[in-house]
Amino acid sequence: MLAAVVQLTSTLSLEHNLERAGSWIDRAARAGARLVCLPENFPCMREEGSLNPATAPLDGRILEFLRGLAKETGVVIAGGTLPEAISGDTRAFNTSVVVDADGELSAVYRKIHLFDVDLPDAQFQESKAVRAGDEIVVARTSVGSLGLSICYDLRFPELYRELTARGAEILLVPSAFTVPTGTDHWEVLLRARAIENQCFVMAAAQYGVHSAHRRSYGRSMIVDPWGLVLARAPDAEGVALADLDLDRLGEIRRRLPALRHRRLGLDTPSSA
Repeated sequence: MLAAVVQLTSTLSLEHNLERAGSWIDRAARAGARLVCLPENFPCMREEGSLNPATAPLDGRILEFLRGLAKETGVVIAGGTLPEAISGDTRAFNTSVVVDADGELSAVYRKIHLFDVDLPDAQFQESKAVRAGDEIVVARTSVGSLGLSICYDLRFPELYRELTARGAEILLVPSAFTVPTGTDHWEVLLRARAIENQCFVMAAAQYGVHSAHRRSYGRSMIVDPWGLVLARAPDAEGVALADLDLDRLGEIRRRLPALRHRRLGLDTPSSA
């Protein structure tokens, strides 16, 4: 199965961002991709500490945009994240959606781990504008079982172990990593999550300068269950494609049965 990660430099302009996302999804579909992944906050990159101006109910324009594109192109779209309004709360959920090739909504995941850190050159307090979710989600789609996560979640391996226990074959990590953390940790963490869970990892990322106060690392990539980087986006907007061989995933799990050798956390349910 050919799959794609889209790398964007989203701005505060919803119209611009939807146009760019649609263009790259269409290009990936024409190249033969059956699964296309978008980055975190693809519809709008908010200023740090502020509510995302694209915040709206889940069933609003952004989801309709993704559903229409999925039906038009015939691909499964992992819609990065969108800002989901919360009734009675000034904050929003940072929400990831998966739309199947027929345009039907397959899964909704709300980011669990929020990025509240004080870096040498920047401060981030995601919890000021975002409310944490609390549900672990595996999307059952026409192209396989997708384990959903978002950006900072990548640092919490217990989440990915649970996603794998629930049947995930492909782990999705839509992101907007900072440059300092991305430079040293991005690829290492992605490859570790792939190796330890014997899953494909698809990490679509934001890249470049979004505004005077916001910049992202990029380097979107696709990693196989052995930890090999199959595709990597250059330092620009674009799309990276790779073949995901689920038979190879099964072979790796048979030949190196580490998932069956677990001694800790064995009370974890084996299926969703």
